[in-house]
Amino acid sequence: MSLNDIKVIAFDADDTLWENENFFRDAEKEFCTVMAEFEEPDKTMSELFRVEMQNMELYGYGIKAFILSLVETALNISQKQVRPEQIAAIIDIGKEMLQKDVILLDGIVDLLDKLYGKYRLVVATKGDLLDQERKLKKSGLLKYFHHIEIMTHKKHENYQELLKHLDISADKLLMVGNSLRSDVLPVIELGGYAAHIPYYTTWIFEQMNPEDIKSDRFFELKQIHDVLELFQ
Repeated sequence: MSLNDIKVIAFDADDTLWENENFFRDAEKEFCTVMAEFEEPDKTMSELFRVEMQNMELYGYGIKAFILSLVETALNISQKQVRPEQIAAIIDIGKEMLQKDVILLDGIVDLLDKLYGKYRLVVATKGDLLDQERKLKKSGLLKYFHHIEIMTHKKHENYQELLKHLDISADKLLMVGNSLRSDVLPVIELGGYAAHIPYYTTWIFEQMNPEDIKSDRFFELKQIHDVLELFQ
């Protein structure tokens, strides 16, 4: 195993470059408050997750998909008795999320400064195209990246398309991200390298045990700056 042949370092965006998942947790709490007259928070969250899983292939990821699932969940748990003002409140939750400031994670700018010019740096992220473009522009990080890939999903075929676009083989790629399921496992299975940097909160769907990934091309790191140590 050697990272000497790495040509491209790809970064996930949400919860790797900037804060994201905590905004969803806050939104879920607001949603439970809006719907409190119809159901207990635990049961509301259980139904929301079921609806999100059901809708994933249809809507994909991101805030807009999330809000559509909130509205559907509201209809389900209220037996379609949810009031117009409650639907309006749910829509406002989404609009507030879409206007959040971009808060960069500690150490990311310093890391990109050190890697820039030595490797081709790319963003490989999933989510809503318009929202991710907005966050990238507001982040001030666009100048570092050779290429931006906003994926509908992060499956084998999506990474294969990225590799084809970059004209490299999988063993020339290091993927850096906070999700084992989306950022690590598909890349490892394709023959690439992946570094996992946990974020303090992770969506249930993305949760995995890092011990389940048996590969010498997988690196479990504590913080973003540890990426540099991989090349020493």
